[in-house]
Amino acid sequence: MPNLKPLKPHTRINDILLGPLERPALAWLAAHLPNRVSPDILTFIGFLGAVVIFFSYLFSRSNPIFFWIASLGLVINWFGDSLDGTVARYRHIERPKYGFFIDHTIDALNETLIVLGLGLSPYVRFDVACLVLIAYLLMSNLTFIRTYIQGEFQLSYSKLGPTEVRVLLILLNIGMYFAGPLTFSLARFEVSVYDLIVCLVSLLLLWFYLSTTYQQAKILRQAESRRAAQALEIEAAQE
Repeated sequence: MPNLKPLKPHTRINDILLGPLERPALAWLAAHLPNRVSPDILTFIGFLGAVVIFFSYLFSRSNPIFFWIASLGLVINWFGDSLDGTVARYRHIERPKYGFFIDHTIDALNETLIVLGLGLSPYVRFDVACLVLIAYLLMSNLTFIRTYIQGEFQLSYSKLGPTEVRVLLILLNIGMYFAGPLTFSLARFEVSVYDLIVCLVSLLLLWFYLSTTYQQAKILRQAESRRAAQALEIEAAQE
């Protein structure tokens, strides 16, 4: 058996717009779920929700009714993904290393399935969907690096987090079902209104990534410059 070092404690930041509604709902669900529903089962439910979303977007090419099933999949994904950690904390059965590893590796797979599925739907270009997936994975990577460096696991930026992204996707699904293609030509490319919305989300995520990276690098550089200056002062005083 490998000798695992304890996971460094970190602060979880999830200050989202829908937090006042989501937090009480999650607390109630965690208190009323049967004991046989474990965090691992909830993680698997979240993954099943992502699979439902992927195939629903794929099948929406033949029938737009599947946009509603994709929205149901988003609710299922929210239920499993948001509750697995909540239930572990409520029951005091946290497994810091295993839970962190499983939760966030599955999250990356879920995000990939959801966004690539969106790109396979009839109204969002695949290359546009890949753009938002790249931006989302960059944000995820930044989150994990900051957790290691700064001890902060930040899930929300400017009051926006995974829950708000799911709500936006549900609204997008409703729009695609009722409004249809809404396509037009732009610089000899055939694009849709939904492509523009996804592009705006991509740009927003990239802005969060670049601005947070700059601010974090600035803080770390200043802190390490002060530490180096203090070390030189101590060395000079000892001579």
